[in-house]
Amino acid sequence: MHKRPVYSDARAVAEALTPSYPVYCLDLAGLAAHGRQFVDAFPGRVLYAVKCNPYPRVIDTLYEAGIRHFDTASLAEIAQVREAHRDAEAYFMNPAKPRAVIRTAYEVYGVRHFVVDHRSELEKILEATGGDGIVVHVRLKTTESKVLIDLASKFGAPFEEAVALLAAVRKDGLRCGLAFHVGSQCQTAQAYRDALALCAQVIEKSGVNIDYLDVGGGFPAYYPGQKIAPIEDYFAAIIDELKNMRLRRDVVLMCEPGRALVADYCSLLVQVLLRKGDSLYINDGIYGSLSELVLTRIDLPLRLIRLNRPVSPQTKKFTVYGPTCDSMDILPNKFELPDDIREGDWIEIGQLGAYSNSGATRFNGFSAETFVEVQSVFR
Repeated sequence: MHKRPVYSDARAVAEALTPSYPVYCLDLAGLAAHGRQFVDAFPGRVLYAVKCNPYPRVIDTLYEAGIRHFDTASLAEIAQVREAHRDAEAYFMNPAKPRAVIRTAYEVYGVRHFVVDHRSELEKILEATGGDGIVVHVRLKTTESKVLIDLASKFGAPFEEAVALLAAVRKDGLRCGLAFHVGSQCQTAQAYRDALALCAQVIEKSGVNIDYLDVGGGFPAYYPGQKIAPIEDYFAAIIDELKNMRLRRDVVLMCEPGRALVADYCSLLVQVLLRKGDSLYINDGIYGSLSELVLTRIDLPLRLIRLNRPVSPQTKKFTVYGPTCDSMDILPNKFELPDDIREGDWIEIGQLGAYSNSGATRFNGFSAETFVEVQSVFR
C-alpha cells in the first residue's frame, strides 16, 4: 500500500509540488490530539458536526481520537459515517427531513436519533419509522446572542411550541430530548447559560423528564483579533448551569462541535495569479474554499511563501479577488502581506479547517481538491 507523504509544513508542500492549484494542508496529528482533549474535557457525549468538514480523513482522525457520535443533516452524511465506521452512531439533526430519507436512515443505517421543531415533523418521523426504538429531540429556539452566524432565524420551536412538542413526544411513548444551538462562533459562554435556563423552564412547564439534553454547537475558534474565553470556560458555564436544573440523574448530555474541533488544523495554500497595483488575483475565492468569509468577515492568519528569494519586510493591504469571471468573487477583507508580493508567490491562509471545503462549489470549473498532510499549519 502506497504511504502518503507527510510534509513539514506548507512551505515544504510548495517546494515539493510547486502547485498552481489550491492545496489543503491538514495537520492530522494535531487534530487527533485536540479531538482527544475535547472528548476528555466535555462532560458528556461529543457529536462531531460533519457539515463543518466532511473530508474522509478528518472523519477518520476524529473517530480514532475517540469520537463515536456524529451530527448529520443528510442521507449522504449519514451514509459516509456509517459506511466508514459501522460502530459509529449518526444523529439526524436536521429539523426538515424528506420522508423517504427518514425511512432509509432508520431502516438501512440504523439511525435512532431525530430532531424536530414542529409537530408535523414529529408525525412524519412516526409514520416513517413506526417509532420503535427512536429518540426525538425537540429543538428549542434560543434568544439572540453574540455570534457570527445566527441559526435561530431558521430553526427552533418557540417556547410554547417546544413545551407542547416535548409533551407530545412523551405522550407518544418515545424517549425524548431537548436541544438548542446558540449560533455559530459564539463569543460568550453566557449564551449557553441563558439557553439552559430557558430549557429548564420548558422542562418544568411540560412536566417531562427528558432523557437527553443537547447543548448544540457554536463553540468558537480563536481567530485573530477576537477576544474569546478559553473553551474550558464554556464547559464550566454549562456544568454550573446544569446544577440549577432538575434533571434525571441519567440524562445524557450532548454537544455538536464543528468549528472548535477542526478550524485550527487545516490551512490553504493558494498561488498569486496576477497583481494589479494593490489588487491580487489568487486561485481560490468565495465560490471555493473562502465562501464563509463573506458571511463572517473574519480575519485569518496569513503568510507569504516565496522560494529562493527574499521577501520584503514592509507590508501593505491588498484587495483580493478569486479566479472566476464573476466580479462578486472578491474577498470582503483585505489581506495584509509583504508589499513586494508578485505572481507565482504562494499565500498560506490559516485556520481554514471549518466551512472551507464543505462549502466549495465548482463554479466556472474551479475547485480545490488536493489534500496533503503536514506536521504543522500556520495559525
